[in-house]
Amino acid sequence: MEQLDGGRALSFCGNNSTAYSVKNGVLNNPCFVDALNLVPHVFLLFITFPILFIGWGSQSSKVQIHHNTWLHFPGHNMRWILTFLLLLVHVCEFSEGIVCNIRVMGTNHLHLFMPAFMGFVAATTSVVYYHNIETSNFPKLLLVLFIYWVLAFITKSIKLWKFAEDKGAAQYVRLYITALLVILYGLLMAVEINVIRVRKYVFFANPQKVKPPEDLQDLGVRFLQPFVNLLSKATYWWMNPLIIGAHKRPIELKKIGKLPIAMRALTNYLRLKDAYEDQRTPEDPDRSPSIWRSMYRAFGRPILLSSTFRYLADLLGFAGPLCISRIVDQLNFEKDVPEGNNTTVTHFENYHMSSYDLLQNSSILAVLLFLALILQRTFLQASYYVTIETGINMRGALLAMIYNKILRLSTSNMSMGEMTLGQINNLVAIETNQLMWFLFLCPNLWAMPVQIVMGIILLRHFMGSSALVGAAVIVLLAPVQYLIATKLADTQKITLEHSTDRVKKTTEILKGIKLLKLYAWENIFCDSVEETRGKELTSLRTFAFYTSMSIFMNAAIPIAAVLATFVTYHILNKGGPSPSQAFAALSLFHILVTPLFLLSTVVRFAVKALVSVQKLGEFLQSDEIGDDSWRNGDISVSFEAGKKPMGMTKAINRKQPMRYQMDNYEQPTRRQMRPSETEDVAVKVTGGSFTWGNNLLTLSDINIRIPTGQLTMIVGQVGCGKSSLLLAMLGEMQAIEGGVYWSKQPDCEVIHEGNISKNRNSVAYAAQKSWLLNATVEENITFGSPFNKQRYKAVIDACSLQPDIDLLPFGDQTEIGERGINLSGGQRQRICVARALYQNTNIVFLDDPFSALDIHLSDHLMQEGILKFLQDDKRTVVLVTHKLQYLIHADWIIAMKDGTVLREGTLKDIQTHDIELYDHWKTLMNRQDQGLEKDIQQDSQTTLERKTLRRAFYSREAKNQIDDEDEEEEAEEEDDDNFSTTTNRRSKIPWKVCWCYLSSGGFFMVFLMIFSKLLKHSVIVAIDYWLANWTSKINNSAGTGMFNGTRPTNTTVQGQDSYYLLVFIILCAAGITLCLITSLTVEFLGLSAATNLHHNLLNKIIHAPIRFFDITPLGQILNRFSADTNIIDQHIPSTLESLTRSTLLCLSGIGVIASITPIFLVALVPLAVAFYFIQKYFRVASKDLQDLDDSTQLPLLCHFSETAEGLTTIRAFRHEARFKQRMLELTDTNNTAYLFLSAANRWLEVRTDYLGAVIVLAAAAASIWSSHYGLHPGGLVGLGLTYALTVTNYLNWVVRNLADLEVQMAAVKKVNSFLSTESENYEGSMDASQVPENWPQDGEIKIQGLCVRYDPMLKPVLKHVNAYIKPGQKVGICGRTGSGKSSLSLAFFNMVDIFEGKIIIDGIDICKLPLQTLRSRLSIILQDPVLFSGSIRFNLDPEKMCTDDRLWEALEIAQLKNMVKALPGGLDAVVTEGGENFSVGQRQLFCLARAFVRKSSIFIMDEATASIDMATENILQKVVMTAFADRTVVTIAHRVHTILTADLVIVMKRGNIMEYDKPETLLEQEDGMFASFVKADM
Repeated sequence: MEQLDGGRALSFCGNNSTAYSVKNGVLNNPCFVDALNLVPHVFLLFITFPILFIGWGSQSSKVQIHHNTWLHFPGHNMRWILTFLLLLVHVCEFSEGIVCNIRVMGTNHLHLFMPAFMGFVAATTSVVYYHNIETSNFPKLLLVLFIYWVLAFITKSIKLWKFAEDKGAAQYVRLYITALLVILYGLLMAVEINVIRVRKYVFFANPQKVKPPEDLQDLGVRFLQPFVNLLSKATYWWMNPLIIGAHKRPIELKKIGKLPIAMRALTNYLRLKDAYEDQRTPEDPDRSPSIWRSMYRAFGRPILLSSTFRYLADLLGFAGPLCISRIVDQLNFEKDVPEGNNTTVTHFENYHMSSYDLLQNSSILAVLLFLALILQRTFLQASYYVTIETGINMRGALLAMIYNKILRLSTSNMSMGEMTLGQINNLVAIETNQLMWFLFLCPNLWAMPVQIVMGIILLRHFMGSSALVGAAVIVLLAPVQYLIATKLADTQKITLEHSTDRVKKTTEILKGIKLLKLYAWENIFCDSVEETRGKELTSLRTFAFYTSMSIFMNAAIPIAAVLATFVTYHILNKGGPSPSQAFAALSLFHILVTPLFLLSTVVRFAVKALVSVQKLGEFLQSDEIGDDSWRNGDISVSFEAGKKPMGMTKAINRKQPMRYQMDNYEQPTRRQMRPSETEDVAVKVTGGSFTWGNNLLTLSDINIRIPTGQLTMIVGQVGCGKSSLLLAMLGEMQAIEGGVYWSKQPDCEVIHEGNISKNRNSVAYAAQKSWLLNATVEENITFGSPFNKQRYKAVIDACSLQPDIDLLPFGDQTEIGERGINLSGGQRQRICVARALYQNTNIVFLDDPFSALDIHLSDHLMQEGILKFLQDDKRTVVLVTHKLQYLIHADWIIAMKDGTVLREGTLKDIQTHDIELYDHWKTLMNRQDQGLEKDIQQDSQTTLERKTLRRAFYSREAKNQIDDEDEEEEAEEEDDDNFSTTTNRRSKIPWKVCWCYLSSGGFFMVFLMIFSKLLKHSVIVAIDYWLANWTSKINNSAGTGMFNGTRPTNTTVQGQDSYYLLVFIILCAAGITLCLITSLTVEFLGLSAATNLHHNLLNKIIHAPIRFFDITPLGQILNRFSADTNIIDQHIPSTLESLTRSTLLCLSGIGVIASITPIFLVALVPLAVAFYFIQKYFRVASKDLQDLDDSTQLPLLCHFSETAEGLTTIRAFRHEARFKQRMLELTDTNNTAYLFLSAANRWLEVRTDYLGAVIVLAAAAASIWSSHYGLHPGGLVGLGLTYALTVTNYLNWVVRNLADLEVQMAAVKKVNSFLSTESENYEGSMDASQVPENWPQDGEIKIQGLCVRYDPMLKPVLKHVNAYIKPGQKVGICGRTGSGKSSLSLAFFNMVDIFEGKIIIDGIDICKLPLQTLRSRLSIILQDPVLFSGSIRFNLDPEKMCTDDRLWEALEIAQLKNMVKALPGGLDAVVTEGGENFSVGQRQLFCLARAFVRKSSIFIMDEATASIDMATENILQKVVMTAFADRTVVTIAHRVHTILTADLVIVMKRGNIMEYDKPETLLEQEDGMFASFVKADM
């Protein structure tokens, strides 16, 4: 037994006989003390392992730990920090023990390092054990740890006491290590005692019950960063399931859940608001608070924390160069100094070393370097994360602050132009983001100067004064960087203006594409877009130039600095530096460049932030409306103003049916009660004068009453203040004197029920300019009220919306607005009225609800909606209108003139007291009634609108083909059952698309780029390699000479030296030039790719067949031209540059290390595998999160602009709270996505940084190992390590750029998918020169067996049609919707696929003609009038072929001459986008004029007169007959009476000709189709 013990002990204490003697007392034997130190560690391991295993066993079933358990015990973070320190100290102790052990000759002395190793294991176990106890919330088991800390503390204290007794121990490392351990154990003991004190889980009668934080009780929170333990916080371990899961199925909004409470916009808004309001002191209430100060108060602390992390990281960053220089020195020294003269002091039979000795050991330096890197990276990422989180919090708070302000803005501000919508949108989209970015970069502002100063000091230490020259180069070139950065920003602005312009032009082309094709004008318009694109490309060229300069500066500065330094060093010291100095200096320069490059960016952002804050301050100080109390009765209206109605005030009064003749008003009105003074009044205005805040009175001396429960009408001329009166009552205007009094009665009623309904206090208000939300039709009508089916149905019927809803692709669940479908004016207005009707409010204000409706609809709305629906509910209605014929329904009339009330009373009052006004009204109404009989048959504007809507969705044939944006992508994601395929597809890099992008840049440029890139990186490696050679040669020659006792001759060294220097200078110069060349080639490759892609896209799209536009949504095509083109223009080149640069840097770095120490390749394999998986998972997750961020940003911005537009409506309805709530939700959603995106970036960076640190460790280990075998000179070791350090910096950029490039390549892919569309066949089989100059002369048309289809996949729309039209005949074609009338008209222009039969015009088959020739010789007028922005001349004759006289003649025929003469500029008068500045009728007339200008002998009218009033139409009919007496006219008619005078009528049904004869003959066949049409139309 003893023998065995002896054997074991032998190895523990060494084989020296004295090692076991206890004669000086047991505790004086150091070996025994060390053994004693083992006891607590072993004890802990023995106790905790069983508990852990039992725990793991039971927990393995429930893999995902439930949120509730994330309950931190007191002192949680403190414990983690102390444990980390403890582990660190144990590592030091262990390494010191190992080194001592090696130094001692003879056997191993286990006791030197064994306790340290066990301590390390025990400390790790303690923290694992603690974490498990914490997650299962079972604090009793913590007693084990408590006992452990106490024991460890006692045993270590004994050891320390023994050391302290020793006289000479003060200089040894071990004393300090032991002292540190004692302190740490003591602190950990204190933490443990604190847990007992707080949680009272033992020694106390009643342990404390603790609940987890409330965010975690709500399982919606998925962002766990604030709740996990320190290690998981630092490495983002909790993100693993999310990022790896993204591989199987995409991340959706559900997966990222809600924000923790502390990060929600509301929480942060309250913090910021308190800080903001606190600055308003009682003494000085009007002082404008400083936004900077409030931001500092609300968000200062996290920024300080982040800055601390940043400082720590920066200081640790300098460990790299220092360690490198020591390792290189050390290896050279070890190589030069022969072994065998090591001296170690032995002290009371033990071995120690001083700290200096310890740091002489290169292996220990390598480990130190590794630890420093790991810590530095962790701190850096922590600093980034904290600033980003704070930035996001602050953005949420600012958005909420801006939104609250918008809701309180005085309306006069909005309309008087102090605050335009554009400014508000900029505040939201640009200024808040700039402040957020400033916060992200903010710690850099004070960290960077420190870093730069430190760097320069260290350089001075290594290289002497010559370092200052290098530093000066860097510092002097920094302002140039700043200059370039500002230039870049300016160029970007100009580019943006041009591209907006280009997108506008493209939009117009796409909207009028059918017309352009029919008139053969595509190329003219295409050229105008190309011209704008040319300007855009010029500014893009400047942009590319500045970008490449910036990249060049960044790459060339370190080379220039190194060059300057070494040349100066050579001149001053008459020789090169040593390897250790050289490489320390190299890596220092690399460290210095980054802050200097970033500094220019940071300064730019700081300047921008100052501007943003100033704008924000002005906005927050602008005028507000007063309290809300006014609407509850007694208080007069407060200062607030409403939008000055600029809407559709033109009185388009349609003729009225006889039944509204005014004399019949004696028929008993709906309510005979005259409102007397005693009767109930809903709103009363007394002596009111109101202004819009510009000191001009808009309304003066107003005294009116609005009777409760009755219909009040307000009438008067355009601009007499009717809408203003409504807004004044709503409190949107500033009251100069007098006031508005609202009756309080409705409140009392409700109170008895016990729940006050907030709606009763609100006013349902339909503004004159319709305002819709970007939501479904149903949401727009219910507007936040509970859905009641019956009521909803009634409202829809009253507003006759059902037919319109039926046309929408998803019925009333269709999204409308910016992201959805665009409705026409009348449809929008009816939805707004429906919203007002649906709301359950006592008072309804309708501001001219009939302005955009035609006669049938307004009658229906008046009868069903206002008279029935509202009055039956006894609701008080105030109606502003121009339709005087409705006055007979009014219970109370207010007539206004020039901002004052002219008359007030019932109709009877006015008839008796003001006969003049009454007669005036009567004459106006009679004028409205003329031409009535015809009007009833008129195909109303509404039907036209509905048709337009239907066409907008899909041509009739394509109903089922509503094409989805990313059909292919969806298909990929749907096959979820076979995971593998999806996964592979989602993580593949789109090489094909990349190749397509590069090849469109031109092969020469691609070759140039690849070649110059490779050359540049080879030269950079060559520079460093040359430096290594040069320094180690000098070193070697000096070193060997010394030991052999002979000094080498000075001259040879110097000659050699100057040769080295010369090559060095040449290489550096080459490197700098290559930097310039590569940066330019990449940018200009990108530019030429962008040019070609856009050019091809535009030409493809414009020449595509019309079918393409029927089935492809307009928005989708536009996206290619706006968003995708922008990405291709501006983003891809820089991403590509960054990606190639970082990849090549990493590859060259790894290549250099491997070539110096091939053994490094062994370590590289596992690292490469790890890297592959990290990037694979990250790319997929990052793409999803990026999409989420983009898709959640749009609704937020839309919500802001919607609110600003609909302010008056929201305030009238009193829905501010609901809108605020919505805004907070949208902000939080977007912030969640953004937080997850940045956390994912941190996840990646931490992992790649750790990989980088391992690479450095591997490189150092490889160098040390090979130098022990004397394989290579020290200079090369320095080179290898310097490169290893740069690799760590660039690894994460490789992955991030890959992910970005992948997202951006999607744009190329989308553009590419359009490039494969078929073009129309423009050539034809005849040459244009063979066609006679004046063809078609006569206009004779033969149609033989014509079959037409829209697409080879679809059924034919015309089947075997035969017809013959003599020259000069007037032909009418009629038939029901969908019978093929319009298709026939398109067939004349060869716009559809004629697959059988032919059309022969004047003896030429049109299919053989070149399209351009055919279409330019015929003339057509389309159903929907299309005008382009430009001049009237441009609209009539874009080819600039005609004289002015001919244009005037055409205008005269179209009844437009006088109107155009009156316009400023005549023919050069401006037409706004879509011709919005003319009425629909006028636009239709312009289209007629355009057709007359053509002077073609064949003229086709496609339902051309649908939106022209009867009188004009009759004139037109005559004109067509006279002006076109000798031409062939084909009219496609919807209303049959227009073709009763034709020479020939063709009746079509389902693509066949049913009847074909003169109209007189057809009318005689009583049962014929034509006859039945005419009957129905009469």
